[in-house]
Amino acid sequence: MRFFPWKKKSSLSDEELIRSYQSSGDKAFVGELYIRYAHLMYGVCLKYYRDREQARDAVLQIFEKLFEALKKNSPENVKTWLMFVARNYCISDLRKQQVNDNREERYAADEEAAYEEQDMELVLSKEQRLKRLEDAVSALGEEQRLCIELFYLKDKSYKEICNITGMNEKQVKSHIQNGKRNLKLILEKQ
Repeated sequence: MRFFPWKKKSSLSDEELIRSYQSSGDKAFVGELYIRYAHLMYGVCLKYYRDREQARDAVLQIFEKLFEALKKNSPENVKTWLMFVARNYCISDLRKQQVNDNREERYAADEEAAYEEQDMELVLSKEQRLKRLEDAVSALGEEQRLCIELFYLKDKSYKEICNITGMNEKQVKSHIQNGKRNLKLILEKQ
């Protein structure tokens, strides 16, 4: 099926069609201009969009806008004027699309940068917490520090800690429990 299957039906000139439309408001007169020139405007739009569907949509959009434009304008050479309108519409629409595409790209880049910044803040925050914890462990007494480091940082069992330090199991448990409490107090003061 062809997109523009019509033939010229009216014997009125282009200028007479416009004057008739302006005086009566009857959209059939603009419809006759559509029948005469839609295929040419489609060619202009196709040149810019390089996509048949977009070009067809553009022609329809242009003719919808013509109802208002022709109430105010009476072009001398209608064919040339319509080609000019089609060209300007396509250029304007493509610019809007490009601006929107650029805006989406910038938004995506900004969003990615925000995530990277947030990740960096999390890393810095984690590093700061680890530094605080390291400083707090260093502030513990020697026996508590040693038991805490062996148990939590080196994953040693109570028996392994007893073998390494020479303490009994009760002393190791006591140093770990007291060390945890003291760590909490030190961290709360920071």
